[in-house]
Amino acid sequence: MSEAKKAKTYHFHRKWEDDYFFTLSNSKSVCLICNAAVAIPKKGNLERHFLTVHKKYASDFPARSALRTEKVSELKRQLAAKQAVFTRPVNKSKAATVASYRVSRVLAKRKKFFKDGEVFKEAFLEAADTLFADFKNKKEIVSSIEDMQLSRNTVTRQCEAMSGDIEQQLQNDIDACLCFSLQFDESTDAVDVAHLCVFIRMVFGDMRAKKELLTILPLKGHTRGSDIFDTFMEFVSKSNLPLFKLTSITTDGAPSMVGRTAGFVALCKLSESFPDFLSYHCIIHQQQLCGKILNMKDVMDVAMKITCSVRARSLQRRLFRAQLEDAGADHTDLLLHTDVRFLERFLDFCPKLKSS
Repeated sequence: MSEAKKAKTYHFHRKWEDDYFFTLSNSKSVCLICNAAVAIPKKGNLERHFLTVHKKYASDFPARSALRTEKVSELKRQLAAKQAVFTRPVNKSKAATVASYRVSRVLAKRKKFFKDGEVFKEAFLEAADTLFADFKNKKEIVSSIEDMQLSRNTVTRQCEAMSGDIEQQLQNDIDACLCFSLQFDESTDAVDVAHLCVFIRMVFGDMRAKKELLTILPLKGHTRGSDIFDTFMEFVSKSNLPLFKLTSITTDGAPSMVGRTAGFVALCKLSESFPDFLSYHCIIHQQQLCGKILNMKDVMDVAMKITCSVRARSLQRRLFRAQLEDAGADHTDLLLHTDVRFLERFLDFCPKLKSS
């Protein structure tokens, strides 16, 4: 059999705009006069259409004349205006959707009720009536604000979509990283519910490091090492966490974590799912333990007396702020802190004292 002939490809030439009143729009040859589209941009097809349907234009607007060039430009502007009528609502709707997502992010970040989105929209409309009173496009601005969807269900759905996107980004980072380390912290909240917080620190091929909160797992019953291990392995199974990239685990000094036989770290080292990894003790808990053992009463009493003196009087606090600004300190105020980290925070505010 003879080889099938290749389909011939036709290309639109710009000179056909002046010759036959045709232009290229969305990969189609469109007549500027009647907006008819020709499937194949072939010179014969365009010429036949022009001489058959719009023969009068050939005499009214002579070829190669300034009159025809001006008419072609005018028809092209009219065609662009007609197409913009359809694209403008799409762009406006897209902008309203993006704005709704931004507002939903602020509500979630500030831990506000999702139903407060409608309150935000109402307040925005009230403010816009005054802020944009002298603007010529005030109606368009107010209309754009009204197009934002901020109902409770919409904000909920958008927050869920953003949460899913964050999880997907984290999963992509885990798949792309060379190795990672995990840090575990088990604590009980105000309503006596135990939670296991898992942080992950990833290292990529370009030696860039990234740290994120991996998950928070509830511990509904006991908080023994075996319970923590079973809960974490269930999460690993559901999320397909690549444990072969694990290099180290950091925990506090609780027996359920570092127990020699039944601790979480010991169970991980006995499991075949884990590679050989290093285990570390959390430095924050080490500081707390040192703070309980060391007798720093003389230092802490003086530091607390100075701090209370500064915070007790408005004048003293203002002068202290001014002194910090003059000294070029990273912080501009003195925060109240407790116990072991109080002195460290106090020295952070006074770099000159810390260096001495």
